[in-house]
Amino acid sequence: MSIEFIQEVLPRLLGGLLLTLQIVPLSLVLGFALAVLVALMRLSPNLLLSGLAYGYVYVFRSTPLLVQIFLIYYGSGQFRSFFQEIGLWPVLREAYWCAIIALTLNTGAYTSEIIRGGIQSVPWGQIEAARACGMSRLLLFRRIIFPVAIRQALPAYGNEMILMVKSSSLASTITIMELLGVTRQIVSETFVVFPTFAMAGAIYLSINFGLTRGVQWLERRLSPDLYRPRETGDAIAH
Repeated sequence: MSIEFIQEVLPRLLGGLLLTLQIVPLSLVLGFALAVLVALMRLSPNLLLSGLAYGYVYVFRSTPLLVQIFLIYYGSGQFRSFFQEIGLWPVLREAYWCAIIALTLNTGAYTSEIIRGGIQSVPWGQIEAARACGMSRLLLFRRIIFPVAIRQALPAYGNEMILMVKSSSLASTITIMELLGVTRQIVSETFVVFPTFAMAGAIYLSINFGLTRGVQWLERRLSPDLYRPRETGDAIAH
């Protein structure tokens, strides 16, 4: 792999990276908002709400993301007149938004289970203490349950963010020229396979390295007691 080749293709790869860095954060933000709603529905005593949430989670966790992308991008065209009537066709005819929708729905399903597990892991004693102080249900959720649940769920959600970065490469299958799409285009033009994919892999690796360090930093900020150095006496006793 020559320096000239790197200088030639690296700007194109970074251009695809910019699109990847648009798709992933937007999908994660929308997916997280959806996941909170679905997690609360799953925990609701209302059987209809919990059943709908369970069905959504089951479907999107049990089918491949690639199939979901194809169904939304290619399948929506089969119902074009319906989507035109309800005003969604200008969105669904764009590959970019179809990828965002598919990634959002997919990560929303996985993240909702992560959040649900975090909520269920909140110690019951903290909830009882908050109720004894006269907190309303909304204040209890905002001040006690949700912050504790997020701290509990953060390691698992960090893994989900890494998976989303890798899953964004599937957007290239519906003509979106993100990082992998640009990589495949360069390979088809130059027939230089290994160096090109190695550079793309290194870029993905760099993104996920930054994500893991960011999640670790956030874990230390939210749970400093878990990372506090032990006293010398404690270390000897153990």
